[in-house]
Amino acid sequence: MLFQPVFKDYLWGGRRLEHFGRELPEDTHIAESWEIAAHEDGMTVVTNGELAGKSLQSVLNLLGKDLIGTHNQWALDVDKFPLLVKLLDAHQKLSLQVHPGDAYAREHEHGELGKTEMWVVLEAAPGAAIIYGLADHCTREELVQAIKHGNLSPHLNRIPIQPGDHICVPSGTLHAILAGAVIAEIQQNSNVTYRVYDWDRVGTDGQPRALHVEQALDVINYELVAPALSEPEVLDANPAFIRQRLCQNPYFTTERFLIQPGETYTGCCDGRTLEIWGVIEGNVDIAGLSVSPVRFVLLPASLGTFTILAQSNAVLLRTYMP
Repeated sequence: MLFQPVFKDYLWGGRRLEHFGRELPEDTHIAESWEIAAHEDGMTVVTNGELAGKSLQSVLNLLGKDLIGTHNQWALDVDKFPLLVKLLDAHQKLSLQVHPGDAYAREHEHGELGKTEMWVVLEAAPGAAIIYGLADHCTREELVQAIKHGNLSPHLNRIPIQPGDHICVPSGTLHAILAGAVIAEIQQNSNVTYRVYDWDRVGTDGQPRALHVEQALDVINYELVAPALSEPEVLDANPAFIRQRLCQNPYFTTERFLIQPGETYTGCCDGRTLEIWGVIEGNVDIAGLSVSPVRFVLLPASLGTFTILAQSNAVLLRTYMP
């Protein structure tokens, strides 16, 4: 299944998603394109095949386990699609923020899921960087004082980024995407964000945007100090393709495939888990669909055997449930 994206106009967005084939509404600053989503804040609709015109939530209600797989029975029990896939255009820097885990979100956010996520950098201007975890061991009280006095910088772990980098962001990670990056994001199906600091800027109404400092201080992982970007783990390398593991957590695994022109990869959705494939570079046929970059395809858990054929040098992301 292919989907019609849902665009989000936030003050930190821009127009660079047009570089990636998105037809953006005029006079907007599109910060996020929700590519595969079934959330009350954004619902994508199928654009191809027999299910064209149906929302992803409707497809979940219709197909159930055949869509998401036996590994995701928990998601059926709470009537939630397990993942959310986005493109982000950080024309300006995002707020300094953190996301809660499942238990905190369930208790404090009306049954929402927590938010563990991962990023793949698609585009990065010179000097682009992220805030990723803490720079030093500090206590909650020390962070409170730093926020109060506007002196957070010494506590923030800043890392330069470039295209192709990937970042695994567990819930509880203090983070910010700074200006100049376009990023593909794969995450739990949640929209809970606690802003710690918003760089003293105001929203479109001229007022400072809401902060959520107390909640953020509750959920920050104070032990995540000076983390570095991880290297891809090579799982398979042959003349046809290279397969790398980028991130693995309790909620999803994301791999990267580099496939040579004219070569194929054969997979199987055997009923245990859906698979989401994102074409990052190159033109590719996925299970009979012709897909160009940057697009994401949802393969139902009960699909069975499928083939991916690279028409040119191709880079793809594969996400599934462990």
